[in-house]
Amino acid sequence: MLVAGLGVADDAHSGKTVKHRSRVKADPTQPNLRQVHLIHAELLDALETKGFAVEPGSLGENITTIGIDILSLPRNTKLHIGPSAVVRITGLRNPCKQLDAFHDGLMEAVLERMPSGELIRKCGVMGVVLAGGKVSPGDEITVALPQAPHDKLTPV
Repeated sequence: MLVAGLGVADDAHSGKTVKHRSRVKADPTQPNLRQVHLIHAELLDALETKGFAVEPGSLGENITTIGIDILSLPRNTKLHIGPSAVVRITGLRNPCKQLDAFHDGLMEAVLERMPSGELIRKCGVMGVVLAGGKVSPGDEITVALPQAPHDKLTPV
């Protein structure tokens, strides 16, 4: 169940202000831009071919998408999920070492470096809940891009 302004009901990251330990330590009054974590199923498939036993939910994500290039969407894209839920994408998930506790080498597997040196984070996107509602497996997701110009996703 997604709850407007909070996130996923009963989730550790649910709330109006930050819940991530490092962000709470820096400033506990910051708005929570990480209420919902979405990962594309295509990443899970790619990780499986590299020998990682991952399935939907394994990497801490709340919602797994299929067929949407979520990493290339601009900031503030709205995802209409199921009959009533709306999530606004706020940025990229910045993977942490906790992934290696799940599977050794997993953090490195979800990062890539371009020849230019730019770090590519492939571990999904974060968002905030604009409209709540029940989200179920198989729900349709409709993408609504923000008005141009579009802002590239950065880690949140």
